[in-house]
Amino acid sequence: MINQNNYCVIMSGGVGSRFWPFSRKTYPKQFLDFFGTGRSLLQQTFDRFNKIIPTKNIFIVTNEDYSNLVQEQIPEINKSQILLEPTRRNTAPCIAWASYHIRELNPNANIVVAPSDHLILKEDEFLNSISNGLQYVAENNNLLTLGITPNRPETGYGYIQIADHINESLYKVKTFTEKPQLDLAKVFVESGEFYWNSGLFMWNVNSILQSIDQFLPEIASKLDAGKGIYTTPKEKNFIQENFPACPNVSIDFGIMEKAENVYVSLGDFGWSDLGTWGSLYDLSDKDENQNVTLKGDSIFYNSKNNIVALPKGKLAIIDGLENYLISESDNVILICKKDEEQSIRKYVSDAQQKLGDDYI
Repeated sequence: MINQNNYCVIMSGGVGSRFWPFSRKTYPKQFLDFFGTGRSLLQQTFDRFNKIIPTKNIFIVTNEDYSNLVQEQIPEINKSQILLEPTRRNTAPCIAWASYHIRELNPNANIVVAPSDHLILKEDEFLNSISNGLQYVAENNNLLTLGITPNRPETGYGYIQIADHINESLYKVKTFTEKPQLDLAKVFVESGEFYWNSGLFMWNVNSILQSIDQFLPEIASKLDAGKGIYTTPKEKNFIQENFPACPNVSIDFGIMEKAENVYVSLGDFGWSDLGTWGSLYDLSDKDENQNVTLKGDSIFYNSKNNIVALPKGKLAIIDGLENYLISESDNVILICKKDEEQSIRKYVSDAQQKLGDDYI
């Protein structure tokens, strides 16, 4: 039987600039179907958690620009389950607002917080771990994150160092480290003490709000409006006025790296954070020369290790390229070295500054 005290918060407000031009400001990556499944990343995330969380207990936090997109893609939920941010303020204000909102509905709520753009291949194992985690936080005043067993020295992920062993898969967290350089990432993986930080969190609503009061009082002072505000029509005006005044801070930096009651549940779920073209390349089917064609059609000559994404019905002839990204969407064509994808945000910024928003 599904536990009615369990809730899910899906964070879906990002612009996905590292996937530009495929991901655009008006239609970012979480609303795209990358693998031809017929379901976007957001829809797949909703489908996944809806197997263990009641539909009425799933909330999607997104930017107000994407209200219609969320309603179109997730018609199963009520409009009141879509929390619209007037501006982007990173994960801590997002999670705080959702938590205050849920506390008004159920002061005994256990919450799993998840990004909308993750891929999970071993879904049954993943959902079993989430169910166990929610049971744990219902009984313990601790903050729980999900750690992924690393299979390579990845520089695009954060790392969690484990400390005391609590039970079969649960450990006390020793340290968090943001995206390390390659040499340090190699040391982390070889040590056996470090796991990828998935960005998935579980806690009881009272545990996280106590931590927000303690470590992020400036957010608490803006968003903790007192009993009743989050179940009345006043909420929209309150958030419009107060949310933009919150500091731009992540939940990792604001709370998880500072709190003493942080634990990690470890697993290997075929997990990937679809944050970059490189991560998408790693997961995609390749031809005999390790070339990937995501969308559209491609014919390769003397080329290897490339990734191509084109509109349906378009053909690219690629001759003499190695380790390149070739992507076209609407009015933008991007051609760059695949291993220089971290520069894409710079390309987006430069295009916006020089040419305006038409290409963003």
